[in-house]
Amino acid sequence: MKREISIVIPAFNEEKVLEQTLQKITTYLESNFSPYEILIIDDGSQDQTTDIARKYKEKNVRAIQNPKNMGKGFSVKLGVINAKYDPILFTDADLSTPIEETEKFMEEMNNGYDILIASRNIEGAKITVEQPKYRQFLGKGFPILVKNILLLDFKDTQCGFKMFKRDAARKIFPMQTLHRFAFDVEILYIAKTLGYKIKELPVTWVHRKESRVSPIKDSIKMFNGWIGEYKP
Repeated sequence: MKREISIVIPAFNEEKVLEQTLQKITTYLESNFSPYEILIIDDGSQDQTTDIARKYKEKNVRAIQNPKNMGKGFSVKLGVINAKYDPILFTDADLSTPIEETEKFMEEMNNGYDILIASRNIEGAKITVEQPKYRQFLGKGFPILVKNILLLDFKDTQCGFKMFKRDAARKIFPMQTLHRFAFDVEILYIAKTLGYKIKELPVTWVHRKESRVSPIKDSIKMFNGWIGEYKP
């Protein structure tokens, strides 16, 4: 049975991990999907991120460069808008969620869901390398804040592994306004407002490096600068 997929990877100065990531993803996709594509959105990197991506052109990897650092949300949106196949998955460049989790997501999408999001905070999730304690606390506290303000009842909105039916993504992402931290929350809020069917799935997850965002500062910016202004 023919299965297609587009994978979007936002990348900022990821030369240390991107080669290994692309090797893992292309090996997996070649055995399980046809056609497929991988879109690397280089968010103003100052290293060899784009050069590494271009080495894999024959493996259906496309590199798109932002003119400057625009933010993860901007890069994911750009990748989704340029994606050709259905479904569209976006994942972090360090593969904290193993690419093999894609199979679980494909099965659930066949059950009628429009959007599937990875979770580290629900039953069945496996954390093989723990985050620092303060990030564990913030990771569990942030969804409570989101639920109380936006009525989004998800345990983990920030895990960088989410799958969308292409038709749904093409309606949701053009409405996105956040370009940096917590763009995931906005995407899920828009999706819920539009009536799309969303499911949270437990995944295996490995903490590989410190985030470049400041969870407290950027959370305040997100809620002050956006909540109450979005009107679909």
